[in-house]
Amino acid sequence: MRMLEQKHLALLEEAERRGVVSVDNLRACFELLALAGAIDRDCAARLAPHRLSEGKFVLLFLLHGQADGLSPHELAERAGVTRATITGLLDGLERDGFIARRSGLEDRRKIAVVLTDLGQKTARALFDEHAAWVATLFAGFTSGERDMLSGFLQRIWSNLGAGREPDVSDVHP
Repeated sequence: MRMLEQKHLALLEEAERRGVVSVDNLRACFELLALAGAIDRDCAARLAPHRLSEGKFVLLFLLHGQADGLSPHELAERAGVTRATITGLLDGLERDGFIARRSGLEDRRKIAVVLTDLGQKTARALFDEHAAWVATLFAGFTSGERDMLSGFLQRIWSNLGAGREPDVSDVHP
């Protein structure tokens, strides 16, 4: 089953018309992009009823089990986002009752972000739900097949932006 977007189908058709030798590579790339997009959309749809985005979801888990909380700077670093982005995410989580910002005891200028009771409960429930959903994505795969897929993906990663020039034999003028 191939669920390619219209733009990808159009590009494949044009590549075939031009006689591009690597149409199969293009198709494989577009299939991978389509799958990643579908997973992202499904994940977003699963989080939306909880008033969460993927970014907010990540912060819940970074904070879960952190009784003293974490500073916005630490959260930004651990989540791999900018300080500006973390501020928006935290504002949304606070507005929806998932987190609270607390002043530090020793230095009132320092802020610690902690989960509220709602945040703790939601984080616990969503972790189990999310883990079960991810498991269904790989239902029927053997351990060896998952390892093989991981190896294939690692090979693609190593080719991505590796600084090497494209092989001219892959492209037909």
